[in-house]
Amino acid sequence: MNFTKNQTIYMQIADHLIEQILREELKAGDKVPSVRELAATTEVNPNTVMRTISYLQEQDIIFNKRGIGNFVSDDAYEKTRTMRKEDFIQLYLPEFFKTMKLLKMDLKDLEEIYKKQMNGKAE
Repeated sequence: MNFTKNQTIYMQIADHLIEQILREELKAGDKVPSVRELAATTEVNPNTVMRTISYLQEQDIIFNKRGIGNFVSDDAYEKTRTMRKEDFIQLYLPEFFKTMKLLKMDLKDLEEIYKKQMNGKAE
């Protein structure tokens, strides 16, 4: 994993797992890699990974089966989707709309760009 400086490492690992849930690479009931496995693959201290696991458990995205490991919750997809949507609306859209206004773009312009992107035709 390549880490950035604008977010804590444990949250970047959490975001990575959340993306796996949203892409449905990790589904309800799937076993999450162990703390040791995640620490090895991300090349971070196991304590950092434990913070990630604790955070995801607090959000009810994963749960622990004592002695067996951590698993993806039944409603993890919906919870992660809701979390990401709220973050997007609060963190990214205000700056996005500000830039649109500065560039005198409207929703019609945005719709055209969106359609091109969704058809795989990047500008």
